[in-house]
Amino acid sequence: MSELTIGQPAPAFALPRDGGATVSLADLNGKIVVLYFYPKDDTSGCTTEAVDFTGLAGEFEKAGAVVVGVSPDTVAKHEKFIAKHSLSLILAADTDQTVANAYGVWKEKSMYGRTYMGIERSTFLIGPDGVIRQVWPKVKVKGHAAEVLAAARALAAA
Repeated sequence: MSELTIGQPAPAFALPRDGGATVSLADLNGKIVVLYFYPKDDTSGCTTEAVDFTGLAGEFEKAGAVVVGVSPDTVAKHEKFIAKHSLSLILAADTDQTVANAYGVWKEKSMYGRTYMGIERSTFLIGPDGVIRQVWPKVKVKGHAAEVLAAARALAAA
């Protein structure tokens, strides 16, 4: 799928999440949604990103925003990741990469001369109306959660 852009409706999703529940875009209708895609639980960059979002969880809540992290890892791996790092955000399991494909973040990557398919770290800010308001492709983790919080606050104030 081609990359999504600002102003497009966010693709619908329903994914299993920690605690045995499901999270869907329809369930979050009327709220600001921060949907961030990350490659793998418990790796350095992914841990930093999740811890940073958790550290700002109260501020996101004040802005009326819900943070949902998505990776190809299983719910069981997410639950261990949450427990290990005391995370307070929703982690959804996209084990077949359906949602990653719908959002255009399942891409060919290369490392050490080897090519493979994986998640390109990306974040989408979705308005209460289900429309994409901001996109951060190829995210650099440092300072990212604070930048997304600023955008969520601006959207809430609009």
